[in-house]
Amino acid sequence: MAIKLPAALSSTGTVSPNAGPEGEPPQRSAWLGAVDKVGDFWIVGVLVVMILVFGLDSPSHDLFTRASWLNTSQYAVEFLILAVGETFVILTGGIDLSVGAVLGFTGMVSGSVMQSMLSSHENSLFTTVVGFVVALALGSFIGFVNGYIITRLKLPPFIVTLGSLTAVGAAPALINGGNEISNLPSQISTLGSAAIANWVYYTVVVAAVVCIVMGLVLHRTRFGLRTYAVGSNNLGARRAGINVDAHLVKVYVISGFLGGLAGMMVMANFSVATPIAGQNDELNAIAAVVIGGASLFGGRGHMLGTVVGTFIIALLVTGLVLIGVSGSWQEVATGIIIVAAVAVDQVRLRLAER
Repeated sequence: MAIKLPAALSSTGTVSPNAGPEGEPPQRSAWLGAVDKVGDFWIVGVLVVMILVFGLDSPSHDLFTRASWLNTSQYAVEFLILAVGETFVILTGGIDLSVGAVLGFTGMVSGSVMQSMLSSHENSLFTTVVGFVVALALGSFIGFVNGYIITRLKLPPFIVTLGSLTAVGAAPALINGGNEISNLPSQISTLGSAAIANWVYYTVVVAAVVCIVMGLVLHRTRFGLRTYAVGSNNLGARRAGINVDAHLVKVYVISGFLGGLAGMMVMANFSVATPIAGQNDELNAIAAVVIGGASLFGGRGHMLGTVVGTFIIALLVTGLVLIGVSGSWQEVATGIIIVAAVAVDQVRLRLAER
């Protein structure tokens, strides 16, 4: 008759020193399992704590008002759209430093085109459509160039996109003499100022749709699976038959496309195209993705984390303003949170691996 050995008994007949009574799993393993289950979603708790702290500490609890929600959500739109594209790039183990410059450049080019069309008495709605097409196409093209250079010349994404940041970032100052463009179709300002039930701006709805659609693409399609595969094991992905170079180009095109869309949303929020739009936005976008739990080495991250990370940054700025903290300290606090988020995440991963 076969004898059933206790689970904690090894093949050598020794009992694990960490085993509990009657061969039950050790307490430490159960705790580490709980840490692993919590996973990246610990940042949701961080967001809730920030809401409570800033809300209760602000005068008259201003953070809980409709005006505060409208300002915070509208402020988060440009970072959120950029961060969605950055999520795909970082998951492949790359980085795109040019997204902020793409935002500013596409907005100025699109604004210039729409201003010229309006001066020729073109239909306002048609002009708006053309403006969106120009911004999205131009952003996609810049993303394609980035991806093509990275894959064909085998250059580091950091260097290539840093060059794009410098070149594309200087271009807006050459358009319209470096001045703002305010002669825009009425639909642009309506998009940025109108709100559903006075609670949700249309630009926020656009950002939400982008998150949902791209989240489904990332987590429910073969394209998303390949994105994770490329970032987790580039060589293994190639051996599995994935055209890694073509996939990377597509990922950078997505990032550029969303940079163009973010440029139009910023234009709608301010009702002008300005050459200073998008400056340093790439840092907030990358920070949102990293705070959201994505690994800068690729292969790990999710869209919900990016959304939460973006609102942590937006809420940090809004909350510090409400409690009277100066702008310089806002940047210091953002930097500290970024480092702390990465440190906590690395500790969690090491515990989970044990």
